[in-house]
Amino acid sequence: MEKISSLSQFLSKVQDAEISYILLYKSGSALSACALENLKEASKKIKDVQIFEADVLTVRDIHPHYRIDSVPSFLEIEKGHLVNNYKGCNPVDFYQNVLEKAAFSVQQDSEKQTHRVTVYSTPTCSWCNTLKAYFKQQHVVFTDIDVSRDTKAAQEIVRRSGQQGVPQTEIDGTIVVGFDRVKINKLLGLK
Repeated sequence: MEKISSLSQFLSKVQDAEISYILLYKSGSALSACALENLKEASKKIKDVQIFEADVLTVRDIHPHYRIDSVPSFLEIEKGHLVNNYKGCNPVDFYQNVLEKAAFSVQQDSEKQTHRVTVYSTPTCSWCNTLKAYFKQQHVVFTDIDVSRDTKAAQEIVRRSGQQGVPQTEIDGTIVVGFDRVKINKLLGLK
């Protein structure tokens, strides 16, 4: 992992990269320390993927550029553009899954279509955990939003789907309510 000191330095390193990551954190925060430690552990075995870190107390121009309003946030960047934001402190295996998927896709031909997948869930929802386990098994990279902690996201998904329950999954703009494996497989092109 490489420390970044400014937005211009970061953009110069990632503007042509297919995929790269940066952890935005705040020194002195226990949650940020957790995220930084877990990401460092996860990144030890990953090669061919650019991973950066920036402390928002000293680097003040990256988070406004990407409209990030809370840290820690682990950003997935494609050619300088934000494509995913993983908030909070995630477990080591979560970061490994995200990074391994990136390392795997770097090695693949760019023919394979990538999908934007967001799972709206709660930690106590058994179907949510089943859905996320299925995505990990299928090597589907997804953003997990805990609607019990993010009321804006909860309101937005209710507005878009008309449903309050979880899990709800957004795949390239299409909302899937519940764990509808047939519909999910069709949208993702899985067999």
